[in-house]
Amino acid sequence: MDKRDLSAIFRERLRLLLTRSDLNQSAFASAVGIDRSALSQLMSGASTRLPRAETLLNIAAEFKISLDWLLGLSQDEGVTGEIRESLEIEEAPDGFDRTLLAKWFAEAAGTKIRYVPAGIPDLLRTRALVDYEANITNRSRLAQASETQYRIEYNRRPETDMEVCMPRHTLEIFARGLGVWDRFPEADRQQQLAHMATLLDDLYPTFRLFLYDGRMRYSIPLTIFGPYRAAIYVGDMYVVLNATQPVQALTQHFDNLIRAADVNPHEAASFARNLASMSFPSGSV
Repeated sequence: MDKRDLSAIFRERLRLLLTRSDLNQSAFASAVGIDRSALSQLMSGASTRLPRAETLLNIAAEFKISLDWLLGLSQDEGVTGEIRESLEIEEAPDGFDRTLLAKWFAEAAGTKIRYVPAGIPDLLRTRALVDYEANITNRSRLAQASETQYRIEYNRRPETDMEVCMPRHTLEIFARGLGVWDRFPEADRQQQLAHMATLLDDLYPTFRLFLYDGRMRYSIPLTIFGPYRAAIYVGDMYVVLNATQPVQALTQHFDNLIRAADVNPHEAASFARNLASMSFPSGSV
């Protein structure tokens, strides 16, 4: 590749990173270890020179992108992936709306978000369920309540497009008070399911819940933020994938779950409401 072409692609991608970062030029320059005048020179196009190798490595590390993509040698933007402790998200001192997870939701606004929850979807949980699960997991009640409220407000925005897919049996097991919910009172479980049904009606169609047969399909908990990234939940960590190919593969996996759904979004509220009307003493089979 001609050096001028290489320099032009680098400038284009550097500008893209600056735009995405929501930082001003001074803060961006500081983040990658150079001063503002050096950044201005890199972006001006007055020279075909590329920055030092150290600066290139700092840019790639700071914004989690590959050097090949930064230099125009590849269309694959992402590195193999990044791992972040969920503690950084759940116990952010300023609340969920200032965490990385919230930032990823904001960046994906206007695109489709696909979500496979680990249990009852966060935004559909009552405060009683949040408190009960916080006691089990030792997670912050305040952070979880903040996350629930943020997600409800996010799904009320007109540009939101979110699909959630989960095993039907998760709700059936919850209704019966089995597994981790064996000490959650029946009245609270019924209230949770009724609350869930109300929100499903209220948020439809920007929020759509699909239920599939968990005996026929399996999925780990994950969230796909449009075409940009996917976050796989693995206990106390998120494995975050930014490269195009794995995001597309997980999107196809999610779409296959939807094809296997036997309860569709227009039926999901009624399904939850019917479970809420039944009597299941804790531990009933």
